[in-house]
Amino acid sequence: MMYWHGDMNAWGYALMTISMVLFWSLVIFGLVALFRYAANSAHHQEPPSSASSPSSATPEQMLAERFARGEIDAEEYQHRLETLRISRASEKGRQPSSKP
Repeated sequence: MMYWHGDMNAWGYALMTISMVLFWSLVIFGLVALFRYAANSAHHQEPPSSASSPSSATPEQMLAERFARGEIDAEEYQHRLETLRISRASEKGRQPSSKP
């Protein structure tokens, strides 16, 4: 049986170098992926859902929100609200037209 007396040949050093580079590359890649995932999930958190979300809000609710934020004054609010109610009533009163 041959003994190497604790010495390593060139293949041993090459394998040790490659494995250490591979190990530290995987550790660094894992940390970068973890930080990116954490930063990305923090940016894309959905805000708490409210009862009057823009997709389910009626035109009257959206108008009331604008009035509450001060974007429109009372006179303009009343005028637009009246216009909305008139247009809604006229849409309900319409009969579907039948084409011959």
